[in-house]
Amino acid sequence: MVRYAEPGAVEWVESGGGPLIAVPETVLPFWTGADGEDADSDYDRACEVDGHVGLLPVGDATALVLGDEPASTAYLPEHGTFVRWCAADSEDEVLAGVPAALDTAEWQPEVAWNVPGPVLLFDAAWPGDASERAAEARPGPETWLGLVRLRRIDGA
Repeated sequence: MVRYAEPGAVEWVESGGGPLIAVPETVLPFWTGADGEDADSDYDRACEVDGHVGLLPVGDATALVLGDEPASTAYLPEHGTFVRWCAADSEDEVLAGVPAALDTAEWQPEVAWNVPGPVLLFDAAWPGDASERAAEARPGPETWLGLVRLRRIDGA
């Protein structure tokens, strides 16, 4: 994880160039990353996700792939959103742009993700034991964010 601001502020997760993935803790040992023995590794499956988000089966659960580009990503619980730093001069600029981005985003179709508990966000190339909606928004002339908003579905 990378920290751009004061300790405890926001922790950003980065990848080595591929997608990030949020895997439920209960199935982390089943995610093999790029180390898989099959011809198509879990990492290869994650790279095949087309668009901003997609779901992949992992064990008896499902992981959320944050595709499109390998942008630094942080989860902001106060907004229930993964924020992807696509372009901005500073972390302050990214964080200041989030409310406007959420208000003006043109959301892609929802993806229903059933999560059995806590998840861990990491580079999809890593094995798991080592470690809903999406949009792009430009809340300022030099600020560009990717957003993946999570919301609880009643009864879930």
